[in-house]
Amino acid sequence: MSAKVVVVGSLNMDLVTRASRLPRGGETLIGQSFATVCGGKGANQAVAAARLGAQVSMVGCVGTDAYGQVLRQALLDEGIDCRAVSAVEGTSGVALIVVDDNSQNAIVIVAGANGALTPAVLGCFDAALQEADVIICQLEIPDATVGHALKRGRELGKTVILNPAPASRPLPQEWYASIDYLIPNESEAAALSGLPVDSLQTAQIAATRLIDMGAGKVIITLGAQGSLFADGKGFEHFPAPSVKALDTTAAGDTFVGGFAAALVAGMSEAQAIRFGQVAAALSVTRAGAQPSIPTLADVQAFKTP
Repeated sequence: MSAKVVVVGSLNMDLVTRASRLPRGGETLIGQSFATVCGGKGANQAVAAARLGAQVSMVGCVGTDAYGQVLRQALLDEGIDCRAVSAVEGTSGVALIVVDDNSQNAIVIVAGANGALTPAVLGCFDAALQEADVIICQLEIPDATVGHALKRGRELGKTVILNPAPASRPLPQEWYASIDYLIPNESEAAALSGLPVDSLQTAQIAATRLIDMGAGKVIITLGAQGSLFADGKGFEHFPAPSVKALDTTAAGDTFVGGFAAALVAGMSEAQAIRFGQVAAALSVTRAGAQPSIPTLADVQAFKTP
């Protein structure tokens, strides 16, 4: 394989508990189960792209704790190039996740070593960016590093994808000119655009605003309602495959990784979106972050119920 996806982002150990519902403020619930699962949006997207057929390199930081060793090995086991995954003194990133009986989740992230991925560290691995066809970023690493990766990707003429997650505020305006594909979910699109996103129609309005702000193309993922693609010339709605959801953790990451893998495989935008949607649909039928991500064979074998 010569086509390459390079992911600049986070690696977290997910500490996952299941409960009948999400706790209210000040409340203690009895949980049903607990597991430690390799995650982090960057690592999840790298695993998704690798399992779905792409050659992948990861740029990130882990701690010198036991979690760091496990997180790095998990990527190596997927055939992901980890030469740009640095071990820094201290703890690895963690995510505390509660999943309820309706498959909804609540997540608290502690950055840990992810905060050590500075522009200077990224600069040490510029060769990885130069070798990329597609560069993917998220928002679980320092903003300055994200901005550097986006700008450098544009300078190198690469296809640049930003999954603005987690997003609670507008992005720096100068970022938009470097983004080929901005891929937020409903809440992220609302945070970035300053507009409500609660229907297909409002998603179109928000996508238009984001393109007006400078993004090349926008794909808003709408969960069970599918995805909305906008390119400034029009819109296309892609209905979601119908599946029974068990756990939505990493569904968005699976879509992003699958979309990128499909692009480097030569698929059209529409084909890549549908490919990513099938991968994401399969992921929600399984528990966990990286364990839920399907393989290329799984996607190819998928039949709509």
